[in-house]
Amino acid sequence: MLVGIDMVWLQSMNALLYQPTIGVLLADKPNIAAIAAFYLLYAAGVIVFAVQPALAGAGWSDALIKGALFGFFCYATYDLTNMATLKVWSLTLTLADMAWGTVLTGTAATLSFFVTRLLVR
Repeated sequence: MLVGIDMVWLQSMNALLYQPTIGVLLADKPNIAAIAAFYLLYAAGVIVFAVQPALAGAGWSDALIKGALFGFFCYATYDLTNMATLKVWSLTLTLADMAWGTVLTGTAATLSFFVTRLLVR
């Protein structure tokens, strides 16, 4: 779910946001092993820090809020570090990517909460 939603974003925003700003840094082919490792680790973080606590009693709104916060902090770490260290990183890219990470992760955590509740019952 997380991967599918993120792929739509990355494909739709590539020409508009990523290519103009960091195109010179992008690999010709993505590293599939690194992609798989990232999504497995990130999904585990979403489960541990947002979905599991929400399932323990706090409810779907907790999954949304904690998922959004997890996404915000993770994406902020990545984007602000890149902005601090790379010449070609822009404020526009930083803000857009952080906003996307917040929305994506909050949405994924909430959907995961509902799917898990449906399957476990």
